[in-house]
Amino acid sequence: MRVDKWLSSVNVVKRRTVATDMLKSGVVFVNGMKAKASKDLKIGDKVTIEYLKGAKHYEVLQIPKTKSISKSQKDEFVKEL
Repeated sequence: MRVDKWLSSVNVVKRRTVATDMLKSGVVFVNGMKAKASKDLKIGDKVTIEYLKGAKHYEVLQIPKTKSISKSQKDEFVKEL
């Protein structure tokens, strides 16, 4: 699954357009490398988002099969490090 789709479908960001803008700005890293929106994620990948107040780190636990998941299921798909 693409990084921008994953960020929005697992509720890390609210909309896919926000995720795409973050990727274009260069604040999203996958496994320590700057990511583009089309980068495919795999289970076990580490995603880092550098906000102004500090970085947040996530680990991909599962790839969702649907467009979005409920907020109660977020812990099954992403783990905040």
